Amino acid sequence: ITKEDIGKKISVADYNEACKKAVMRYTGVWHDMTRKIGYWVNMNDPYITYKPKYMETVWWLLKQLYDKGLLYKGYTIQPYSPKAGTGLSSHELNQPGTYKDVSDTTVVAQFKAKAETLPTFLQGYGDIYFLAWTTTPWTLPSNTALTVGPDMEYALVQSFNQYTFNPIRVILAKDLVEKQFKTHYFPTGNDEDFSAYKKENKKIPYRILTTFKGADLAGIKYEQLLPYALPYENPGNAFRVISGDFVTTEEGTGIVHTAPTFGADDARAAKEAVPEVPPMLVKDENDILVPLVDLQGRFRAGLPEIGGKYVKNEYYNEGEAPERSVDVEIAIKLKEENKAFKVEKYVHSYPHCWRTDKPVLYYPLDSWFIKVTKVRDRMYELNKTINWKPKATGEGRFGNWLQNANDWNLSRSRFWGIPLPVWRSEDGREELIIGSVAELKSEMQKAVAAG
Repeated sequence: ITKEDIGKKISVADYNEACKKAVMRYTGVWHDMTRKIGYWVNMNDPYITYKPKYMETVWWLLKQLYDKGLLYKGYTIQPYSPKAGTGLSSHELNQPGTYKDVSDTTVVAQFKAKAETLPTFLQGYGDIYFLAWTTTPWTLPSNTALTVGPDMEYALVQSFNQYTFNPIRVILAKDLVEKQFKTHYFPTGNDEDFSAYKKENKKIPYRILTTFKGADLAGIKYEQLLPYALPYENPGNAFRVISGDFVTTEEGTGIVHTAPTFGADDARAAKEAVPEVPPMLVKDENDILVPLVDLQGRFRAGLPEIGGKYVKNEYYNEGEAPERSVDVEIAIKLKEENKAFKVEKYVHSYPHCWRTDKPVLYYPLDSWFIKVTKVRDRMYELNKTINWKPKATGEGRFGNWLQNANDWNLSRSRFWGIPLPVWRSEDGREELIIGSVAELKSEMQKAVAAG
């Protein structure tokens, strides 16, 4: 059963009854495990999460958090499972087995700088491209900025594109030049190596022309890489170089392809830029601003070439996935258009949904959060007072997680779960949180009396 089936192939009531039976199916197993491990639990009167008594306890706790200013509604980039149809918390992503090694198609894309926006020290070199690496080519249609490290050193490199054999001048972090020009290239300072180069040659020459700081690149504009759509709001502020403190030279090119709708760091850097870089949001049929990818993990219908396609082949039903994934299709297109410097397979660890075993997306969602960051330091200090056995567990994995804990996303878009006891007007000006069943009845009576 998928989320889309609920209310169509099975009623909500029947679905919830099936969930209840599934929960209670393992009661005997829990009894046996509890006895063996030695929990101090009253098995004659256990808490059961779907019982009103437990739900009311959660409501009371949420009201305490709300009254202390620790519960808020936010629109942020969060882990999201398209197949489960719900957001995931950092706790869920930290469960054993959620991160798996996957082999993805990666692209080092060439973003062409607009000559009229180049600073004086970069003029006179001809066409210049920024190199940015991504393990998620499907996010490239949503690119609206390139982020550099302001204090990092960058280089302008002369060479040829290995797919089109066109002469190119590219910008990337100086510390990563040797790594990016490793396989098919050789360094040279000889002009003859460039004039004599032919596409039949096994090796391609390259050389550094000049170096500069990342801060010197901020504000340069570039041509949109894949012009399938434009941001609805302030498109004139998009497609430019900005600065960010999260850029490193550990991997890639030292220039980060920035898609604010699909990355937390991307969204923060775009918002902090002056002027703010708009996310790639377009209006749907209901006149609502939405990302290019829907909640099922598909590109929105109407987009040229990619409309209606899933961003990952794992989201297709069994036997329906195309031979080429969207990532591969985009990589091929970029190669043909002289917009790809390098395309290769890359093995890396990627989060998966613990319910569906499918890859997670980072997606803009409206959710309720517990402000863990406000009390994080206090929790970390209190953790040190616990007599952990073994000690390494408390100080290691748990302590490290606690020290870097983010605000906790409580919201789940599910039919089976505890309802959040928050009533809020559409404009957000009125808000009421209910802490008990008695309080709910009282507020209902007030509402009836008010008409």
